[in-house]
Amino acid sequence: MTTSLLLNVIIVIALLLQVAAIVYALRLVKRTKYNVIWVLSIIGFVFIALERFFELRSINGEPKYFYISICLGLAVSVCISVAVMFAHRLVSYLERVARQRAMLNRRILTAVIRAEERARSNFSKEMHDGLGPLLSSAKMSLSALRTESMTDKEREIITNTSYIIDEAIRSVREISNNLSPQVLIDFGLEHAIKNFIGRVISLHGVAVDMNISLPEARPDSDVEVILYRIVCELTNNSLKHSDCTKIVLELCYDDSAITLRYADNGCGFDLQAVAEKGMGLSNISSRINSVGGHIDIHSREGEGMNTTITIPVDGRING
Repeated sequence: MTTSLLLNVIIVIALLLQVAAIVYALRLVKRTKYNVIWVLSIIGFVFIALERFFELRSINGEPKYFYISICLGLAVSVCISVAVMFAHRLVSYLERVARQRAMLNRRILTAVIRAEERARSNFSKEMHDGLGPLLSSAKMSLSALRTESMTDKEREIITNTSYIIDEAIRSVREISNNLSPQVLIDFGLEHAIKNFIGRVISLHGVAVDMNISLPEARPDSDVEVILYRIVCELTNNSLKHSDCTKIVLELCYDDSAITLRYADNGCGFDLQAVAEKGMGLSNISSRINSVGGHIDIHSREGEGMNTTITIPVDGRING
């Protein structure tokens, strides 16, 4: 095969590719926002196809088409340059849309979490202020039934019933506190976590190495509630699923963010399998994303679990 024939074949192939690119660009004109980019691309591809055509004529003995090919090359350069400028605008537009979408998602998550906390708080108040006093009144009425003339069996029945009411009152208080811990509202995150961990130690006997260093000025309520819920969720998961004997909990503030480090010495887990199977980690991630935070979880089967959560608090400290 001669050099001239080889060049002809190459140019024909390039010409066919340009025609295919033109057809594809024509389809994109109707499907995208910045049509001018694809219009310029189509014009550029047409010029390139013509350039290849005149190059082919020039190679086959018509040198006058060489200058036309050069002019077409210049036109192609102009079209591509302008198209790149509009492509930059397209990229900026897409970045802006992505930021707006992320901000909207964060606002939706925040609204959902706030609505959930309001529902928890209302239900907690109804239980504490409604059911609690009713149970206390029932206990007082039951105590009034005690008389000297009662038989031992009747006294035993009243004693057992009084014990059951006491347990019901304790359960109502515990459920109400879990739904909306008053200590978190009144005294802040540090006291709420210490109160929760104290109950965990007394009920489950697990060792907890806890170090909390927070500023006197409290972060806003969203951050406090989210961190408290995350600590509860992680601790409950460790107690239910990991068979751990020790938990390490560290919460610190470094002028711009609050960092939570949590670890246990339990059985560990396959992170991907758990993420696909359960909602616990998904709920934690959603809460963290709602305040622009970041979570990093490491775990392997037989090696426990280690989690680091960072939440920026610039402008969220109530000094």
